[in-house]
Order: sequence, then C-alpha cells, then structure tokens
Amino acid sequence: MPASSVLYFDHNATTPIHPAVTEEMARVSTVAWANPGSRHREGRRARQVLEDARERLAALLGASPQQVVWTSGGTEANNLAILGLARSERRVAAILPGEHPSLENPVVLLTRRGWMRQDLPIDSDGQFQSDAAESIDWEGLGLVTIALAHSETGVIRDIGPLVERCRHHGVPLHVDAVQAAGKRPLDFHRLGATSLSLAAHKFGGPRGVGAIVVSETLPIDPLLRGGLQERERRPGTEPVVLAAGMVRALELWTAERETRTAHLRQLRDRFEAGLRETCAPIVIHGERTTRLANTSNIAFPGCDGEALLVSLDLAGICASLGTACSSGATEPAPILVAMGCPPEVLRSSVRFSFGPDQTLEEIEQGIGIVSHVVKRNRAQ
Repeated sequence: MPASSVLYFDHNATTPIHPAVTEEMARVSTVAWANPGSRHREGRRARQVLEDARERLAALLGASPQQVVWTSGGTEANNLAILGLARSERRVAAILPGEHPSLENPVVLLTRRGWMRQDLPIDSDGQFQSDAAESIDWEGLGLVTIALAHSETGVIRDIGPLVERCRHHGVPLHVDAVQAAGKRPLDFHRLGATSLSLAAHKFGGPRGVGAIVVSETLPIDPLLRGGLQERERRPGTEPVVLAAGMVRALELWTAERETRTAHLRQLRDRFEAGLRETCAPIVIHGERTTRLANTSNIAFPGCDGEALLVSLDLAGICASLGTACSSGATEPAPILVAMGCPPEVLRSSVRFSFGPDQTLEEIEQGIGIVSHVVKRNRAQ
C-alpha cells in the first residue's frame, strides 16, 4: 500500500518552520544584520530588535526580560540550567528515570564530579509519584530536574507537589519545557521553578535557537567562557534573526492556542481509535493520564519496533522510536523501561506526533498504512 505522499508524523522531533516565521526572519536579516554588541548605529539597531524579542518572549512566558537567556537550543538550555545551578553544598541531584538525554547526561556528569544521584519515583504512566516521595531526603538535595512533558510519551507531569517541596526545602528546580512550549500555556512566575527551558524548532520556529528562563534569586554559572553577553550567563554573539523567529513562532501559537490544541487532539484520538479498530492489539502509553494533544506512543505486540520503523518509512510515514537525540540507539526507550513495560511492549513501541497543519484525511490515510504495515510485520 504505497503512500501518495509522505506523511510526517514526527513533530516532536522537529516541526516545519511556519511561513510567517520565515518572513519575519527574512525581514529582520535585512534590518538587524549587525553584531548587537557593537556600539555603532547598525549594532544599536540589532540590539533593539534583540531586546524587543526578549521582552516579547518574556511576556509570553510570564517572566521578566532580564530572566531570559538566549541559547542554541533545548540541549544547551538544559545543560546550562543543571550544571549552572549545581552550586549547593548539598551535593545530591534528583531526576526522574527515563528523562531526555539533555537532562540525564548532565546529571551523570555531576556524579562524576562527586555528586550523588536520587531517582524520583514514577508510576506506570510515567507520572511523578508525589505520594511515594516521603522516603526522599529532601534536606540533602542540591538540585532537582524534571521534564514538564515527556518527549517520547507526551505525558504531562503534575509538578505542583514537586514545586512545593523544592520551595519548602530551598532546592533549585529546573523544568524542561522543550516539548511543552508551543503545545500548552507556560507561566514561569506561577510555575514556581528556578529555571525553565524551551527550543524554537518544537513549535514552528527555526532550529539553532532556544532559551532558558532563570529566577533572579539564584545566580547561574555559565557553561562557556568568552564575552559578557546575556549578563555574563551565556557568552557569544546573540542570534538576532533566530531569536526574532522564535518569538514570532510562539506568538502565532499563542494566538491560535485553543483551535490548534482541539484540532491536534482530534487528530490524535482518531488515529488511536482507528488503529484499535484495524490492527489490535495495541498499547497506548500514558493514555490513562494527561498527555500532549499531539503525541501518541503506541506498542504493536508481535512486531519489532526497528523493523516497523523501516517499513513505515518505506511506506511513506515518518515516525520515530523516541527522542531524535537517541536515534541510532538499539536499547529500549528508558522511559518505557522505567514505566515497567513488558519486553513485547518495549520492543514494539513507536512514537507518532502530529502538527497543526495536518488533516483528518491524512490521519485516515495514515491509519490505513500503519495497519497494513503492522499486519504484514506480524505475519513475517
């Protein structure tokens, strides 16, 4: 069953740049091409555009402009937060099992520097178990990090209890909102975290730019050494054009938030219902809890995930086995292992993630292709 065109069901890996964002970046590149650190007229013009973008982004995120630091993307933002905030004499870092590599690997680096690691408890849906957290030595923690929405399952964590515990015990809390930004509202002030990360290419913006929002009550050490940009928190010439594109993309989502979310949920729910009807048995990870409206991580028992992904690609469907930063890995997704999934579910799970410009007709086409491929793979 060949596809008439490619169906891109991998928006959690990256999204197409919105045409209005491309237009904005083209405009800015002609009027603000100079180094924003230069003191001459063209440099001041670039600085004005950059700071305008910072103010607009801060307003969208419920933060103040001085709290916003431009980065090269979500990975740098997460590394800057975790390594930059790890200054406590209480040298224990807490993290949920199965997090994105840009959270996991900085914590691993801290352990090599003498820190201890504490895994926070999760349930079979990947939710933080606040009720089981009584056994944690909160007074000994020096840092906590958590993804607000998991990139592979789409599960949205209830972090309220974690925020309260961290605040009560004076523990810095970094929230990775890379998958959540552009899919659900964010308010840094109300959230109560110490820092928050996001990346433009997850919501129709350009690749190569992200940001971290940092509380002014706690200094952050830079990862890089160089100039005095970003109030000495992130040296390097600021990406004016990319920053402008990032802000425009988030503004577009904010203006269309309700309609986009409802549309994506309709696409996801129809996709899952269609596969239940046509190629059962399937297992939908996290379906009993709150998920991102666009994300569906599905296991097809009786199939091999790697073989299934190749077959889907040949049939014209772009999907993934999990986070793009782990592509090439042959091990099961760590989050699914942590959720206690059985082997036949672990090795047959595929992530599908949809975008706001996709249609129900494309979803119906995708259901037919996926069902055909799954049945063929099961028969082999």
